[in-house]
Amino acid sequence: MPKKKTTWQEKLNDSKGYPKVEEIKGKMSKKWGAGTLVIPAPIEVDQLMRKVPNGKLTTINEIRSALATKHKATIGCPLTTGIFAWISAYAAEEQKQQGATDITPYWRTLKTGGFLNEKYPGGLETQKQLLEQEGHGVIKKGKKYFVKDYLRAVIPLDQ
Repeated sequence: MPKKKTTWQEKLNDSKGYPKVEEIKGKMSKKWGAGTLVIPAPIEVDQLMRKVPNGKLTTINEIRSALATKHKATIGCPLTTGIFAWISAYAAEEQKQQGATDITPYWRTLKTGGFLNEKYPGGLETQKQLLEQEGHGVIKKGKKYFVKDYLRAVIPLDQ
């Protein structure tokens, strides 16, 4: 019998033993320096993404900073935080398809520099459309899109 495919919601709620705070070592220390790194649980990333109200934005770096503060770590893991934001986005779309209306507003979470995330459900066009519906100006720069004056709309999450 084929194995049942894991839903995005199940992936979001599977903490896999996270959060964990580890020492920064090896290749990572060349880029990030000394200190500690928090590897968050997927649901923690989702909870921070849910805090962003209509008309406001956040970035993966803001989420990483909030996670680092919460866990008293030097930095939040850039790799897992990005992956967990992606899982959160697909879990939200899955919930929407099941009729839920109170979903995580993943489109309000931007990449570093205010860039849209092509890996979110529907790609750049869908995120652009959702952001424009909320009043944000989206500009094309080469093949990428970013939110004009995004820093004015970014809210701090580590309170």
